[in-house]
Parts: sequence; C-alpha cells; structure tokens
Amino acid sequence: MSAAESVFPQLEALLPHVQKPIQYVGGELNSTVKPWDECDVRWALMYPDAYEVGLPNQGVMILYEVLNEREGVLAERTYSVWPDLEELMREHQVPQFTVDSHRPVGAFDVFGLSFSTELGYTNMLTALDLAGIPLEARDRTVDHPIVLAGGHAAFNPEPIADFIDAAVIGDGEQAVLDMTEIIRTWKAEGRPGGRDGVLFRLARTGGVYVPRFYDVEYLPDGRIGRVVPNRSGVPWRVSKHTVMDLDEWPYPKQPLVPLAETVHERMSVEIFRGCTRGCRFCQAGMITRPVRERSITGIGEMVEKGLKATGFEEVGLLSLSSADHTEIGDIAKGLADRYTEDKVGLSLPSTRVDAFNVDLANELTRNGRRSGLTFAPEGGSERMRKVINKMVSEEDLIRTVSTAYGNGWRQVKLYFMCGLPTETDEDVLQIADMAMNVIAEGRKVSGQNDIRCTVSIGGFVPKPHTPFQWAPQLSAEETDERLRKLRDKIRGDKKYGRSIGFRYHDGKPGIVEGLLSRGDRRLGAVIRAVYEDGGRFDGWREHFSYDRWMACAEKTLPEYGVDVAWYTTRERTYEEVLPWDHLDSGLDKDWLWEDWQDALDETEVEDCRWTPCFDCGVCPAMQTEIQVGPTGKKLLPLTVVK
Repeated sequence: MSAAESVFPQLEALLPHVQKPIQYVGGELNSTVKPWDECDVRWALMYPDAYEVGLPNQGVMILYEVLNEREGVLAERTYSVWPDLEELMREHQVPQFTVDSHRPVGAFDVFGLSFSTELGYTNMLTALDLAGIPLEARDRTVDHPIVLAGGHAAFNPEPIADFIDAAVIGDGEQAVLDMTEIIRTWKAEGRPGGRDGVLFRLARTGGVYVPRFYDVEYLPDGRIGRVVPNRSGVPWRVSKHTVMDLDEWPYPKQPLVPLAETVHERMSVEIFRGCTRGCRFCQAGMITRPVRERSITGIGEMVEKGLKATGFEEVGLLSLSSADHTEIGDIAKGLADRYTEDKVGLSLPSTRVDAFNVDLANELTRNGRRSGLTFAPEGGSERMRKVINKMVSEEDLIRTVSTAYGNGWRQVKLYFMCGLPTETDEDVLQIADMAMNVIAEGRKVSGQNDIRCTVSIGGFVPKPHTPFQWAPQLSAEETDERLRKLRDKIRGDKKYGRSIGFRYHDGKPGIVEGLLSRGDRRLGAVIRAVYEDGGRFDGWREHFSYDRWMACAEKTLPEYGVDVAWYTTRERTYEEVLPWDHLDSGLDKDWLWEDWQDALDETEVEDCRWTPCFDCGVCPAMQTEIQVGPTGKKLLPLTVVK
C-alpha cells in the first residue's frame, strides 16, 4: 500500500535545520512497529503537544500497548512538531508523520487525540492540516481517518465539534478495542454507507459521541435551547466508559523510554483511578468516579516488570490522591524493601495534607533522593476551603509541615488557587499568613534558618461536570490585581519574605482555558481563526498570545450575540442547558447543583468512600461500585529482588 510508505527520507534532510531533531526520529526502547499489510485496523495516536510532554503521557502509552497487543491491529504515535519543523514540512511537502515508522498520519484508519487540556486544540488543527486531512469534519471523504477525541477535555468536545468525527469519554482501554472491531467489520464488508456508515455504527453503541448526528438549537439570548439527535438510532445521551477491574489492565507493561529529555524521567504506575474526596473545583475527581484500586500484588508486578523493561531508577505511584490508597503504607514499605539495593526511588505526585505521615514519607525517600514535599491546600482561608470542600485545616497543615521539617526536610511547596467562587482579597492574602506560619514552624522545629516554602498559585477555571460548572470566572484583570496584592504582602515581610518563593500564572491563559472548557460549537470559528493567525502551543507561555485569542473572539462571536465574558465571567442558572448536558459522566445534574448550593453556604461534604452514599448518581448510572480495600495481601516475595 503505497500511501503508507515512510516519509523518513524526506524528513531526514530537514532534521539538521531544527531544534532537538532527536524527538522526531523514533525507535525508543519498547516502541512497536508492526507490518502495515498484516493489519486491517490502524490507529495513529497523538498527544497534541511536544514530544517531551507527550511521550510520558500514561493515557497514550496505555492505548498504544493495548492496541498493538491485538492481532491485526497496529498503533503508532505522533506528537506536535515545533514551528521550526512545521515551516520546513510545509515548504517541502512532508506530511504529519508517526514517530514509530514515519508513516503519514492521513493513511491511518483512526487519528485519535488525547486532550488533557483545552489549550491543545490549535495543535490539533496544525496536525490535521499537515496530515492533509480537511479541518472540518464535513469536508472529509471515506478515505480520511476518523478523527477521534479522548482525554479529560473530551468531556465537553463541543468547541471542537466541527473538527472531530467522534469523541469518547471516560476510560479508553476497552473502548478502543470495541471501536476497532466495529471498524474492522465495516471495512471487511466493503465500507457500506461510507464515512457516515461507520460513524453511525459507532454512535449506535451509545458510547461514542458523533457531533454531526446532533443539532444544537439556540434561544434568542444566546443560550442553548436543546441538543437533539438528527437521525434515528442515535442515543439522546452518550455515556462514559468505566474500566472496573484495573488488575485486568496492567498497562503499560513495557513503558516507553524516551530518546530526548522529557518532563518525567521515571516509570509510572497508576495505583488507583477515581477519587471521591469531592473537591468541587476538581474535574478529574468528578469525572473519574468511582474509586477503583489496583491490588497491592498487581502494583508489585507492574513495578517489577516495568523496571526490568526500562531501567528507570524512579517509580511514580500515580493517582489523583495516591496517599488515599487503602494499602499505601504497605505498598511503599514493600517496594522500598524490595529495591533497597537497587536504589530505586519512589514518588507520589502530591500528598494530601491529612494523609501525610512520616513513615510513608521515609519509605518513599529511603532509596532515592529526599526532594521537597508538595501539598495542596488550594484555598488560602478556612472559609475558602469549606467552599471548595477541601477539608484541611491550617492546624492540619502546620502539624504536617512541622513533622516534615522536624524529620529533615528543608523544602515544602504549597499549591493554591486564585479566583475561586465567593473569594475575596482577604481570602487570598491569608495565603501569605499561612506561608509565614509554615516558615516559622519549620525554623522552630528544625532549629535551622535555611527553611524554604514555595507558594505556587494557579488561576481557577470552572470545568464541566463539576459543581462549579455554573460559577462565574474571575476576570484576568481581577486575578492579576489579587495576586499583586499577595506578592506585595509576601515581599514586604522582613522576617519571612525571603524564605518564601512565589510562583504564579497571570490570569490570561485561564480566561482562554475557561472560554474553551465551558464553550459550545460557536467557538469552532474562534479556534480556527486563532490557528489561521498562527496560534500554536497555547499551553506554553512563550507561544501563547492572549491578544490573538481576544482579537479572534471579537471578530467571530458578535454574529452569535455572545462574547468572551458571556462564556467566562457569567454565572449560569439552574434552568440553563449546558453544552455538555447530553454527555453523561454518570453524575446527577441535580446532585451537582445541590453541591454548588452547599458551596455557596460553605457546607462541607464527607468522602463517600467511608460514609453513606450521597447519591451523586455514578454507581447506579454506570452499574459500578466503589472499591474499598484492603486485600490484606503483602508484597511477596519479601526477599530483595536481585
């Protein structure tokens, strides 16, 4: 099949002229290349960002392996090319290619993109254009790949509805295999019904959203009237996919080892999926319910195989709140015991203040280096933490850092958000007080003055499928003003100011992210205009242009009678149809609304793993259940692995 010949000969000539050419070469340890002609369904998988960010992405790595294990199926990876190579590829007519065998992305059956943030949308358009795939789904023929969106941002794919053929929400492992079988059958039958034929078969399952089969009706004031299927046999609501037994999916078994430097130089194991802490701002926690734990023995096997396959010296134990695994102490101790001689370090991405204990921290750092600890109180004041349901008191925090500093740690990083619903200047300024108290406590218990505390602040962006999906977003100007006051307060303190590092993002990227996260189909025109004006890599500060986004929005949105503020700083009402209401994350909309009212009343809600159910709707809707360990097993063998 000539359409799938490698473009490497043409590409190779361009590589001496670009930065970091190694990222385009492929051939990583554990990568897979299968014979094209022996496969009948072929996937190109993309994390729409640079190689150094995309390669370590767990989601893509898992799907890559799940698909390649199947007989007759191949999956290859592609990443966003930097603007220097993009320019040369256009000049020399080299199409978007996979890194595994440098085949043109346009030759595959499916082009699947995993979006963990909305700021990757312009990179998707760049890749489509370079691949020779029409940007608008309606212009594609039966010979173009099915453009499929997944990942957390796909829970509201409406802003990119014009550009994608389909979206899958939730866990991808089983979903991609089910889709593969449907595509395989359709191809074997001679592709009946053309492009619509296969999309209809996918949509009919109830688990794949095909935007072209739904019409959006608008009210005179710009709000959505309703979203309706425009052909029979298509479900009114599309449901998310949930993998219940993680031990059945021990991926990645052969993690990829990057050639170029990447953001995470370690092997990662997902120890559980889902979270029921109920932090109201956290989309990941809401959309990945229920909690599903990987067993301690399952984790042990994955770590052992992964280290053998990669040679990494650090293992990241990933999840939304890793210290909440019911057997985290045994896991950490078992792994630290097992790899004592190999000096394999363990890490948790961030630790809940109330789940931290020194025994755990010591196990984690026993074989590796003792780096800083990261905690996320999120809200600066006690009141704010009640609003967002982050049930951590200042006493908890001080007690925790006191223990850490007393046990030899010197550096603590605290993560907060600015612009949360009902927040005032006073709430944010209390972040400075908290940081100063942390330094004071650290100096006291350690008897040292070289104690550091870094305060890192992100702007709050309301997300779909959370209780804050109705909340107004704080404008970029107000966010910046609030952060300026906080910075002045920290810097102005003679006693502690020098020991406190202050890192913050200005409010502008947050407004664009907010526009895209709660947007609808009318934003397709804005995204396309930004792309055509040169917008690329919007998640990178040096490439992001707020002015470009605002100019393109001002040019395209007035014809619909809406503007950026309408999507961002406006509060929604209970009656309003939200652009993602027809996508079922399992959460009951009334429950989310009640939780939003509880937030406004500053009412906290317990974690339903250990208390009676609050009827969020996920377990009955998805026919799933919360999993609560422990299994009582230990990590055997207890002998050290040689």
